[in-house]
Amino acid sequence: MADPTWLDETPARTREVERLLALFADAGALRMEPDILQPANVLLDLYGEDIRARAYRTDDPVLGEQMLRPDFTVPIVQRHMADAREPARYTYAGPVWRRQPYGSHETREFWQVGYEIFDRETPEAADAEVFALFATALQGSGAAPVIGDLALLFAAIDALDTHEARKIALRRHVWRPRRFARLLDRFAGNTRFACDDRDWPTDVASAVRNRAQLVGQRGVDEIAARIEMLREEAAAPRLSVEEVGMITTLLSIRGTAAACVNGLSALARSFPALKGPVNRLEARLDALHSHGIDGAELQFDAAFGRQSMEYYDGFTFAFRGPDANATPVAIGGRYDALTRALGGDVVPAVGGVIRPGILATMKDGH
Repeated sequence: MADPTWLDETPARTREVERLLALFADAGALRMEPDILQPANVLLDLYGEDIRARAYRTDDPVLGEQMLRPDFTVPIVQRHMADAREPARYTYAGPVWRRQPYGSHETREFWQVGYEIFDRETPEAADAEVFALFATALQGSGAAPVIGDLALLFAAIDALDTHEARKIALRRHVWRPRRFARLLDRFAGNTRFACDDRDWPTDVASAVRNRAQLVGQRGVDEIAARIEMLREEAAAPRLSVEEVGMITTLLSIRGTAAACVNGLSALARSFPALKGPVNRLEARLDALHSHGIDGAELQFDAAFGRQSMEYYDGFTFAFRGPDANATPVAIGGRYDALTRALGGDVVPAVGGVIRPGILATMKDGH
């Protein structure tokens, strides 16, 4: 079997990079070239300490902790928020670096070519534009698309009748399906965590201050506030059977987009919080028709996108080769919340990346 790293370094990949950049430039995208070294504090603020397990880091005597670029989206958003030019389209190409678990056959360094749109006027039309452009870019590769919409799951979480801390925890772990399932089971009262049975002190701040030594960087007030939140959350009523069933049903919906819209519409009749995302999904499918794509026949998976980078919060998509378990040749989606996290203002944004090395080998029939 050929070494995947070698396959990602062929002249064919270079040709694909040039072709894709030209295609995206013709669509109105401005070429961007973000730095290879990115400030670690930005990525840590967004993703927490988990990012250390996935990114290569180094220390600079002047700039402080830095990370090799794990993707392009964050620096592109930062640049856009600084320029405030809308609507805007960007393209880029270059290597990214991702640490892989022991035994993984995934490459640690690989190329991406991307296309991003920032447009607050017509988000569903922008979704359709990105998807259609990627479909054009991948013609002849045999790649098959799948779409999803994480806005449905976030709307379901927001509608739960429970403590806000529980909603925050569920939102944080949307991209960790097993952890999410454990939390949902716990909040339904089926299992318990160790913190549920703790005998928290009444005067939390005094109890913390009386300890001989504090370990870590959190102050007394931060620790006290965290413990108070845990105590309130543990005492909150359990989620109802109907609420848990709604989320479980939602995450199981997959098939053709037309059939899934019917199923989601039926679910929304019992849970009105889903009506908005379902309406936007229908508008997106209609917008695809203007690009000559029969959106109703696309494969839809309501849970798709939950194992990608942790910023997609709406429309998601991927194009895959014959092996459904292999790395997709392209992936993308909507990430409005990331613009708020980086700039303080929500600017509807959608985009995606293509792996030119994988695309080249697919076209060569490997």
